[in-house]
Amino acid sequence: MYTVFGLLIILLIVIFSTLLYFKSKKSRQADLDNGTCPACGATTKSFKDANTGAVFNVESIKSKLLKNHGCSGIKETEYTCNNCGLKEVHTSVGQGCEL
Repeated sequence: MYTVFGLLIILLIVIFSTLLYFKSKKSRQADLDNGTCPACGATTKSFKDANTGAVFNVESIKSKLLKNHGCSGIKETEYTCNNCGLKEVHTSVGQGCEL
């Protein structure tokens, strides 16, 4: 009887830890999409020229599309932080064909 309860508890721990892993991965990708580095916390910086009034933005996260697997495939994107040098590759579901 204790073996069944032990296996049930281990199964629940594995399921919840897997869900927590995917949730943290998705929130990390959302931070990178918003322009915030999850490692160092760097965000987009804005500077305003006093003479002309022009606003310049310096992005801290640079994204680069590595692979696009067609109309129904996934997109692999590499994110690079300009401040701390963080490099991560994330996948996302494609939005269909862009005709």
